[in-house]
Amino acid sequence: MPYELGEIKKIRKALGLTQTDLAKKASVSQSLIAKIESGNIDPTFTKTKKIFQTLDDLGKKEEIKAQEVMNTKIISVSPDDDIRESISKMKKFDISQMPVIEDHKAVGLISESILLDALMGKKGKTAADIMGEAPPTVSKTASIQVLSSLLRHYPMVLVSDSGKLIGLITKADLLGKLYKS
Repeated sequence: MPYELGEIKKIRKALGLTQTDLAKKASVSQSLIAKIESGNIDPTFTKTKKIFQTLDDLGKKEEIKAQEVMNTKIISVSPDDDIRESISKMKKFDISQMPVIEDHKAVGLISESILLDALMGKKGKTAADIMGEAPPTVSKTASIQVLSSLLRHYPMVLVSDSGKLIGLITKADLLGKLYKS
């Protein structure tokens, strides 16, 4: 990622590093970092490249991935399950939505809203009759930015590894992770 010299201090602080920390990791002197940040020196290309590469590497390491946020216990129903089974599971596990899974693939979504609409309209007997669109599935290495974007449009995101579902993430999970951080 291309940076400007004037951004070094802001990025360093965002990563929680002191000038000394950055200097050690980039194999340059602390006084060089101080002079660059104060605008008192025009560093060589080689030194600048070392600093920017270090900042880039450190920024990538700090990125939160889907596997760090996900719930590994996937509570779901199958398309053939009765609506009462969906309600029972949601009450038992105190959840407001769950995926409808068939042959290890998400085929739909059941939520409190969908269930209420079905009960009030007295339509449908099975999950397949009333389910909404299936939530998206991402890799376990998907970034928090990808998750955040998807969760703006979907109530949950499923996580897979080599085609196998291994977890799910809701808005509450993401907020909980970000709030702790």
